[in-house]
Amino acid sequence: MVSSKKTCITKLSLGGILVTLGIVYGDIGTSPLYVMKSVLQGNGGLDNISENFILGTLSLVFWTLTILTTIKYVLITLKADNKGEGGIFSLFALVRNRSKWLVIPAMIGGSALLADGMLTPAVTVTSAVEGLKLLPVFKDLFGDSQRNIVILVIIIICSLFFIQHSGTEFIGKLFGPIMFLWFSSLAVFGIINLAGNLSLLRALSPYYAVTILFSDDNKLGFFILGSIFLCSTGAEALYSDLGHVGRKHIYFTWPFVKICLLLNYFGQGAWILSVKNSSSHTIMEDVNPFYQMIPSGFLIYGIVISTLAAIIASQALISGSFTLVSEAIKLNLFPRLHTLYPSSLKGQLYIPSFNRILCVVCIGIVLYFQSSDKMEAAYGLAITVTMLMTTILLFNYMRKKKTPIVLAVIMLVFFMSFELSFFLANIIKFFHGGFVAVIIALSILFIMYIWYRSHIIKMRFREVVPIEDYIKQLNQLHHDTDVPKYASNLVCLTNCPNTKDIERKIMYFLLDKRPKRADVYWFVNVYVTDEPYQADYVVEKYNTSFIVNIQINLGFRIEQNLNVFLRQISTEMVNNKEIDNQSNAYSILPNRKLGDFRFVFIEEVLSNQSSLSAWDSFLLRTKFFIQKFTVSPSNWFGLDTSDVYIEKVPMILGHSNRTVLKRKSHE
Repeated sequence: MVSSKKTCITKLSLGGILVTLGIVYGDIGTSPLYVMKSVLQGNGGLDNISENFILGTLSLVFWTLTILTTIKYVLITLKADNKGEGGIFSLFALVRNRSKWLVIPAMIGGSALLADGMLTPAVTVTSAVEGLKLLPVFKDLFGDSQRNIVILVIIIICSLFFIQHSGTEFIGKLFGPIMFLWFSSLAVFGIINLAGNLSLLRALSPYYAVTILFSDDNKLGFFILGSIFLCSTGAEALYSDLGHVGRKHIYFTWPFVKICLLLNYFGQGAWILSVKNSSSHTIMEDVNPFYQMIPSGFLIYGIVISTLAAIIASQALISGSFTLVSEAIKLNLFPRLHTLYPSSLKGQLYIPSFNRILCVVCIGIVLYFQSSDKMEAAYGLAITVTMLMTTILLFNYMRKKKTPIVLAVIMLVFFMSFELSFFLANIIKFFHGGFVAVIIALSILFIMYIWYRSHIIKMRFREVVPIEDYIKQLNQLHHDTDVPKYASNLVCLTNCPNTKDIERKIMYFLLDKRPKRADVYWFVNVYVTDEPYQADYVVEKYNTSFIVNIQINLGFRIEQNLNVFLRQISTEMVNNKEIDNQSNAYSILPNRKLGDFRFVFIEEVLSNQSSLSAWDSFLLRTKFFIQKFTVSPSNWFGLDTSDVYIEKVPMILGHSNRTVLKRKSHE
């Protein structure tokens, strides 16, 4: 499966190019809708615009796209692939064995990226739909109230989230052609306006980018970078979507996308200079250069195509969020959530509960901010954090690959200096709505921390025993006909990666709490590996035919369908005569070689006798509380139609302060 996936995405094809345009560049491709608008408003409107300011702004946009997107992500980060997969969690999986603390930048970056994914649909769709206010026919029918725009945006967002459950395979095929048309339109509209002022091409010189930061023409000074950064907010998606399209397709399409974006930005700059002294424009409250530079005869087309592009960008962020959450779950950084695979497209998944959360948060953002102006003021802060964390992980990846320390440090210092500058410039957004993104990111980060820390606590106090010490007792129980048979195949899920050991609580369940007789005892550990699509297993039988310990190694992008996997493994073992056939005299299935399977999950409940710190105890109790609202273990492992038994046992961690009674004699 892995090899076929890699084969289909390593060769350039027209279909692959269109898919890349459709799913990779949605976020960064819709940035012309609001970047120059944000820059204008930050500088006080058209009244305060000079040619020097526009030259500096365009130069900053050009060099931001070049340094952050082209050099860092396209030329360097894309090479840090994990068996063809990209994204911050794929990168973390590559380097997590270097040091335990690397989980911190992975969690921070992942939570910030998810927060950005909640803001993007609200920002892009609102920015696109607000173009309707420029149409006289829209004003005549619905008036000039922003409330109508908000209602329309909410309808679009609700519709977008509603269709997720059925998959996006059909509409996904339209994404590529629409985005090709979008980027071509960006270029054409840009050229129409730039043709009248080709002198703006001087902005390709970094001189203008540096000088504008210290110029009196720039009212925001250094903090103009907060608006400029919006042009590169989708750069992380280039890396995250690597596994869907392949490196070659991104290499091939990015020059086209970048040229189209730059032509549009430069065209907007030319339009601004052409109208800055026009009284009809300076008195306008909402000046959006993107729409107002479009020839009036093509305005409706521009609004329609930009709205479609915004919807596609939102869809890409939603799908990316599902993938990100799924990877976090497999890496034990997030609660297990019910996951569906609604279409035949590889890698496309749907997480119902997270879809509902995304929908509610997006609608809440639209209702809270009301207009794209206020959303833009809050946008960008979270993604700067993700970029910083990616740079830290990338440095460790380069060191793992034996990159000379000098080159790795130069990379770290160079990109972190830029990203820290953008982060500091975006800090002021915290007081203008950026706190919303921070609250969302911190909430997600706290959940990740709870899951990670709880796992560490449990592993620290886990009691394991050698399985070989209990083979004699299990053999005796296996043949003891006086004990009623509990199951033909009794499957116990274990967290022990070492096939020689087993948790003590499992042996206690089998032998002490009413002995459980079975034809075969299966101990199964599902281990999530660093390779995204690994799927293999190792068997240990202890020279018996009735005890089987299986280590299933699954990549962090593989669905953990334990029922299917175990049926395959057990059938292979019967065919290989490693375990005996099991009689099924009453089965309606001909030639059935195996009896029933019963799966046992041992659910732990924190005991009052545990002596943990108040903080660790709070984390564990919070985790157990959240677990009540997440998917059950049986559903997670694809066992919802199987015979599943959940055993609740008290979890005593640390040294319990147990009171010992002293016997006294009668007086």
